[in-house]
Amino acid sequence: MGEGMNRVTLLGNLGQDAELRVAGSGVAVLHLRLATNEPRWDRDAQKETPHTEWHDVVFFGARAEGLSKVLKQGDALLVEGSLRTSSYEKDGVKKYRTEVYARDVYFTGKRRTDAIRPTLPGVQSAAPADLRF
Repeated sequence: MGEGMNRVTLLGNLGQDAELRVAGSGVAVLHLRLATNEPRWDRDAQKETPHTEWHDVVFFGARAEGLSKVLKQGDALLVEGSLRTSSYEKDGVKKYRTEVYARDVYFTGKRRTDAIRPTLPGVQSAAPADLRF
């Protein structure tokens, strides 16, 4: 069987403030809830209606600690990473959770980047590469 690729890129908004925890091993873990929106065709209404999908995103280590200080609900972000699915048992039922293990995050808009932009020489817009963490 050949090699595969596990890569995901999401562009959305932070649905709530990021949540920082420290794992039993002492590693910082930052959890985000990222909302992405896309239009879906509503057959009954005969028009496109918005659909929101929620994604669980996780950062680890020093990056998690640093991001926990700057990420706030409503921030527009582009997140790149890979998918990880784990299972657990609750009330005797096996459940599954899929998370994005993030590698990179970019601020893509909103007022937080407006405060940062003037300090970046030659930046004309909030291009993702300009605001990479």
